[in-house]
Amino acid sequence: MSKTIVVETPGGPEAMKLVDRPVGAPGPGEVRLRQSAAGLNFADVYFRTGLYKAPLPFTPGMEGAGVVEAVGPGVTDLRPGQRVAYPWGLGAYAQVRLIAADKVVALPDVISDEQAAAMMLKGLTAQYLLRQTLPLSSGDTILFHAAAGGVGHIVCQWARHLGIEVIGTAGGPEKCALVRAAGAAHAIDYKAEDFVARTRELTGGKGVKAVFDSVGKDTFMRSLDCLRPFGMLVAFGQSSGAVAPFDVLALSTKGSLYLTRPSLATYVAERDRWRAMAAELFAVVASGAVKIDIGQRYPLAEAGRAHQELEARRTTAASVLIT
Repeated sequence: MSKTIVVETPGGPEAMKLVDRPVGAPGPGEVRLRQSAAGLNFADVYFRTGLYKAPLPFTPGMEGAGVVEAVGPGVTDLRPGQRVAYPWGLGAYAQVRLIAADKVVALPDVISDEQAAAMMLKGLTAQYLLRQTLPLSSGDTILFHAAAGGVGHIVCQWARHLGIEVIGTAGGPEKCALVRAAGAAHAIDYKAEDFVARTRELTGGKGVKAVFDSVGKDTFMRSLDCLRPFGMLVAFGQSSGAVAPFDVLALSTKGSLYLTRPSLATYVAERDRWRAMAAELFAVVASGAVKIDIGQRYPLAEAGRAHQELEARRTTAASVLIT
């Protein structure tokens, strides 16, 4: 039996119930994974509330790490006893789960299970944002919202390693200090400062090459005002709520701007592509240029409390559920 979180009806944190579930043998192309940790992400909240759709009932959680217990027919590149992790696939909030073998990757010895669970989704998100969404080079300046969070913490470090200047927003002096410590050149306390005016001031009135916005409703339109001509707004989340429809003419009047709404799901759809992304992530972490800091650890049974603290923005860096 496996202790497993199940959502039968979308709703608040109380919608997540801890149950015992049997886990059978892996089928063709599958592995059975005994997990030690699962990552906590805003995507989990979106699925729990019903913003992202999943067949009911379902087990939340997108990333995790552990040890392969058994492999199904046709699996030749993984073996029982091997440590693995994955970045995308509902079902992470469980002690034991079945998962397609092509969705997991073997872990190097230098990366712990907890680190892997904390970094797979967030680290690969950082990889595609910095390395694939638009051309970014040493000397470029970007604005990154919610920079004290899990993705932002990795982005600030990785960007510094690449020579990219980050202006990060965060709520309160303590979080701003964490953003600067992670490698951001500047931190804007959005509770005390106008982030548009401050961004313009820091860039000599020019604006930034790109804004990375996972906040959504509360920041979207004003993020456009932070861009230089031909700049790009990368909207990759909506922690404050969905963005309202808007007139695309604004992209023209504000400087021939670009807008994209990428998703990690697209980037990890092809096995070879996402494993190459993972190899780059593992390398930058192994080098010490990016450190995976775990700010919060919760028992699996306290997944509801973990969601409450995440939604209230009381977390910093990465959070994991210990399964």
